Amino acid sequence: MSASATRPSYAAVLRTPHARGAFLAALVARLSYGTVSLALMLTVTRATGSYTVAGTVMALFGATGVFLSPYRAALVDRHGPRRALLPMALLYAVLLCVLAAVARTPGTPAAVIAATAALAGACTPPLGPTMRAVWAALLPGRALLQRAYSLDGVAEELLFVTGPLLVGVVVGVASPAVGVLLSALLVAVGTVAFVLSPATEALRPVRRAAQAVEPASRRGTGRALRQPVLVAAAVGLTLSGVELLVVAFAGHRHLGDSAVAWVLAALSAGSAVGGLVNGAVAWSAPARVRLPFLAGGFGLAVAAAGFAPGPGVLVAALVCAGLFVAPALTTTYLIADEAAEPGFRVRAGAWVNTAVNAGTSAGAAATGLLVERLPLPVCFAVSGAVAVAAALVPGHGRRKGPEPDRAGDGTAPARRHSRAGAPEA
Repeated sequence: MSASATRPSYAAVLRTPHARGAFLAALVARLSYGTVSLALMLTVTRATGSYTVAGTVMALFGATGVFLSPYRAALVDRHGPRRALLPMALLYAVLLCVLAAVARTPGTPAAVIAATAALAGACTPPLGPTMRAVWAALLPGRALLQRAYSLDGVAEELLFVTGPLLVGVVVGVASPAVGVLLSALLVAVGTVAFVLSPATEALRPVRRAAQAVEPASRRGTGRALRQPVLVAAAVGLTLSGVELLVVAFAGHRHLGDSAVAWVLAALSAGSAVGGLVNGAVAWSAPARVRLPFLAGGFGLAVAAAGFAPGPGVLVAALVCAGLFVAPALTTTYLIADEAAEPGFRVRAGAWVNTAVNAGTSAGAAATGLLVERLPLPVCFAVSGAVAVAAALVPGHGRRKGPEPDRAGDGTAPARRHSRAGAPEA
């Protein structure tokens, strides 16, 4: 039975032909992103004995990975997953193996390690954007796509929780470099299985002539992406700021590192619950109308968390804040999908993903400066104000078209384009 013939649900999403296999394969590959950062940081730190070198290596690895993401996504749009994503993932896996080797070799210059890390980051395959593109190509209505994006977002959240735990198990019995090699194996095996899935055949390459978009249309797409990109960046910035503020909160009250872990786990749990509920609700309001309320609610909950008198209240406040995180990010991806021109959908999602990651990188640095200069409640308020400010960004649709599937019955016709791809860790 096709997904379009059933009531929209998570089960209906996974019953879509070939969707389950492609999703599981993509999750295996994306688990690499949950393991590689900690494994690489531990490897470089132990090899060099320098936190400065380790921080520089991680910064370069992350920077090339984040800021080149739209360009790598463009290759997938232009050439398709098999011709672009597969070579990219295999090259990335090989470079991770090289990085693990050079980082473990005694006497390797720090510059060589840093250069190898930057090169590996530049080849990071856009698995998240491509998987979301597959969802958009396979599913026949906006209601089902909302559920798929919510499921995808929650699963990704869990990967970044379980990834470091997996590295912890590995380093208990072997060197951290084995964790880097495990990351290479995950991304290689998962990507091969993903691109060989029949589901990815929906992402056929778009002819170069079909990608020649008029300047006016490009400007319209840019305006349409402004709201989701800015909100995604603000959510990422606020989220990373909260993580540092929780560490400062625990330090001021001498609660210990275990308390930090539990508080942040509560934030992630709230996000997972919020994502699942958001995906299950048949919303009557369009995504562009919902997004400001989600971003604003997140910001206000974070600001309120600053007044928590103790860890119990802080946990409750951050659970409430987490309820808005996954729904807000899911909604930004839905809007990016709506705004995408034919042949640009992977890129549109990648811009949102880049914004989240860039905001996350900037948030920790900016919050670190605030914590040393302002009272903690004020820091929470400032961090939350960023998300509230993003809620004020006006939304602009790229073009008028059929109304979204608002009834929640999943029977609206699919938004098919004569193009290569569909939409994005």
